[in-house]
Amino acid sequence: MPPGTARRGGRRFLIGATGRPVLRLFVRWVRRPLLPAIRLWRRNLQLRVVAGTMLMSLAVVLMLGFVVIGQVKNGLLDAKEDAAQSQASGGFAVAQEKANTPSPTDAQDNAGGDASAGRNVSGWMSDLVEQLASSGQNAYDVVALGAGSGDAAGDLGNGVRGPRASGGVNPTTSIPQNLRTLVDGGTGMYQAFTTIDYTAGDKRPEPALVIGKRLTDINGEPYHLYYLFPLTQEEESLTLVKGTLLTAGVFVVILLCAIAWLLVRQVVTPVRMAAGIVERLSAGKLQERMKVTGEDDIARLGEAFNKMAQSLQLKIQQLEDLSRMQRRFVSDVSHELRTPLTTVRMAADVIHDARVDFDPVTARSAELLASQLDRFETLLADLLEISRFDAGAAALEAEPIDLRDVVRRVIDGAEPLAERKGSRIRVLGDTQPVIAEADARRVERVLRNLVVNAVEHGEGRDVVVRLASAGGAVAVAVRDYGVGLKPGEATRVFNRFWRADPARARTTGGTGLGLSIAVEDARLHGGWLQAWGEPGGGSQFRLTLPRTADEPLRGSPIPLEPEDSRAARARAGAGAGADGGMPAQYPGERERDPIPPRTLVATAVPADPTALPGSGARVVARPGGESAGPAGGARTTDDRDRDTDREDGAGGR
Repeated sequence: MPPGTARRGGRRFLIGATGRPVLRLFVRWVRRPLLPAIRLWRRNLQLRVVAGTMLMSLAVVLMLGFVVIGQVKNGLLDAKEDAAQSQASGGFAVAQEKANTPSPTDAQDNAGGDASAGRNVSGWMSDLVEQLASSGQNAYDVVALGAGSGDAAGDLGNGVRGPRASGGVNPTTSIPQNLRTLVDGGTGMYQAFTTIDYTAGDKRPEPALVIGKRLTDINGEPYHLYYLFPLTQEEESLTLVKGTLLTAGVFVVILLCAIAWLLVRQVVTPVRMAAGIVERLSAGKLQERMKVTGEDDIARLGEAFNKMAQSLQLKIQQLEDLSRMQRRFVSDVSHELRTPLTTVRMAADVIHDARVDFDPVTARSAELLASQLDRFETLLADLLEISRFDAGAAALEAEPIDLRDVVRRVIDGAEPLAERKGSRIRVLGDTQPVIAEADARRVERVLRNLVVNAVEHGEGRDVVVRLASAGGAVAVAVRDYGVGLKPGEATRVFNRFWRADPARARTTGGTGLGLSIAVEDARLHGGWLQAWGEPGGGSQFRLTLPRTADEPLRGSPIPLEPEDSRAARARAGAGAGADGGMPAQYPGERERDPIPPRTLVATAVPADPTALPGSGARVVARPGGESAGPAGGARTTDDRDRDTDREDGAGGR
């Protein structure tokens, strides 16, 4: 391709690229003033019903108006045609009779010669037109034209030197040419609609019905005689009918809209009241009830709604009482167990210190007793912590901290377990400070739980801890390449005492409450704790915290699905296959393969205003109609680039 062609193509592409934003801006500018009306239309049922009633009634009124006007018009024209034909046929008969029986005066004048006969016929024609028109009393006009379809302004026939017309009618323009042709070629009556033009300038043209016939004069020469019946009265009557129908139609449409407004208001008002009461009930005002009047369907709906609200209030009160009793029971039991546990601990320590003097079986029993007492104390502490969260007594002591220091302390504590498991803990993204306002003790507890779980379930493979910060959020992700999570388990991993494999031994002495406490710590910070996993491909837990306390989160700087997941590797493999390359080796497929290098700080996801922390496993819909996939399954590229907020219920792994 010549270089000039490439440049021209690039220029066309640039123009198209710049035109699209301009088009979007224009559409946005046009839609902006319409948004309030669109929002009102979508939210107001009463407005939609009234508008629909108005449009349908308007269509019905227009249809009926056209039908009525057509019927009236046809009736008026039919009546006019009947009367005009009757009047014209009588006039034609009179004219022909006068031509057949000439007067004696005309007979004497005719003896004088041909010129005298022409003058007498001309006078006879003028007298005939005036005589026929005088009997109409301005109800019609009469026009006489010579035979032939030529120019009416010339010689229009033998014996007739010019057209004759009554009432100031202009015969040359008032009689249609096609009607003259029909009359000239036949012997019957012919009619047509026309416009009467007058020679006087102060008289306006009028629509009229013209009826014509070919006749003979006193000398037996043919001529045309036309009757013109003005349609002024019929036009006025039709205009009056149109105005009446228009006025009646407008009043009918307005009346129907008013009736629809009132009727719909009677139905919509209780629904709006119910919606307001439901909103107040959802806000915790359980004593709200609907006002019920009458015995109709709306009243029955209100009574049923009030019964439902009463039942829900009782159930919620019962559940609150039960939950309060359970929390009180756990707290009391936990406190009461401290005293006997302390005594048992003292006795167990004495026995454990003297185990060297026991036989092997008794010595082993002393060691088991000490280890189980340690676990019992840990479980008791976790129960007390859970009871504080349930009672709402947990307090946050936030201060600016560097999460890198917290991660180092956690890794130092988990190194002995990692050495026993044959795992290696690696840290990525720790070259830059990761500062956030948080409670260092609670964050360290969350990360310790995540790292220990990753080492325990990592099957001796590497564990990667990744830090990142972007925008108003910081995140720490813990990735392992062990057994992973089955589909649906990511939504249950935070449940209390939940275990992915019930037959698996707890080598670290876990209580099953670690992740449930961790998710409560994350919520206390206003953050998220989310899980992702795939069977045999490991799992990743991501802790996202706001950089500033009380700042709402809108996204996380680390995608929930790691870049080395099966789905991501399949996409990368497809792209590499198209280029002739090979996909990268999955680091979890070999025991001690090094972790492939990654970028230290992930690109922050776009702000997601719907991503708000909640309780229980849920998926928050994205703007634009997208829906978030389950946290425990394979996700698309869009899901990786833009993770929705998914808060899971409390639990442990």
